[in-house]
Amino acid sequence: MRLFTVDAFTDTAFKGNPAAVCLLDSPVTDRWMQSVASEMSLSETAFLLGDSLRWFTPAVEVTLCGHATLATAHVLYSTEAATGPVEFSTASGTLTVNRLPDGMITMDFPAKESAPAALPAGLEKALGVTPVHVAKSHLDLLVEVESAETVGSLAPDIDALAAVDARGVIVTARGTDTDFVSRFFAPNVGVPEDPVTGSAHCALAPYWSVRLGRTSLTGAQLSARGGLVRVTHDGDRVHLAGHAVTITSGTLHVPAA
Repeated sequence: MRLFTVDAFTDTAFKGNPAAVCLLDSPVTDRWMQSVASEMSLSETAFLLGDSLRWFTPAVEVTLCGHATLATAHVLYSTEAATGPVEFSTASGTLTVNRLPDGMITMDFPAKESAPAALPAGLEKALGVTPVHVAKSHLDLLVEVESAETVGSLAPDIDALAAVDARGVIVTARGTDTDFVSRFFAPNVGVPEDPVTGSAHCALAPYWSVRLGRTSLTGAQLSARGGLVRVTHDGDRVHLAGHAVTITSGTLHVPAA
């Protein structure tokens, strides 16, 4: 089976969010996919069989992943396995991707609206900052803080964040060079900090489009690797767009089980 690593949401190698992409040639067990994901030790490994796409962190399977979807689409387009729109069948429904003439890839994802929520006990101490606003989407806790500088300088207690009842914690603020900024921490699913998180932008897009009065925005994720995600909020959908770069390609020699 062919195996790739791809840096997503960047046009520069060794930036953005790295994902592994495994092109399956026959069905495999969940345990085998989880073992491969653990071996790859990236925030997500994508497995594609036909049009069926699944994502695993080193610890668990997840129901939605933006950067590994972008990475998978990039592999299909760069190997000429696909040319036009592609539909993936996933745990989050049908996700459609397409490549634009400039090489950017767009993805049609479900919007994750967030509702105001109480500040969880211990969260302020774990983050080391006082939130301006707290909300919760279907997947994650969304925490707005005072400034982009605050987001960039965060040094949270990751073990304490694991006590939060959510897939992950999105910390965000208005941007300076971009419309908004964010960072994403998900120790509950084996990812202390994710470099660039497409699925988090499914909540960030509706959140900031209301506050900024525009549906098309650009978000910067201020992890050490960094990356840009262009978003358009369209009702119950969010269109995510970004570039990707292939880093390695090769063969997975371990027999499927």
